[in-house]
Amino acid sequence: MSDLLPYKNYNGTVEYSKEGQCLFRKVVGIKSLLSYEGNSVQKLEQDFQNGIDEYLADCKERNIEPEQPYKGTFNVRISPELHRNIAVCAIEYGKSLNAAVEEAIRNMVRA
Repeated sequence: MSDLLPYKNYNGTVEYSKEGQCLFRKVVGIKSLLSYEGNSVQKLEQDFQNGIDEYLADCKERNIEPEQPYKGTFNVRISPELHRNIAVCAIEYGKSLNAAVEEAIRNMVRA
């Protein structure tokens, strides 16, 4: 599992550049490119938070909705056999396919 920087419902990753002698990366879960860097963990976190704050301020100034990561919908590709099995399981438990998949994911995330 990778460490993520959380801030205001956004998450950023962390990587190290030996060549640049700095930590860097980008915000994940949105299409806009929001990147940040720093030569210490504290500076990286501060640049990350400043980037999010600037992005949100820019969206407000331009009167546009900022992208929200993890809207709650996504496409998943699975084998036809697994698709059939989860669909049958959902029917047997009186649930929708979405509810069954959500429950399976919730159980995995708790583990």
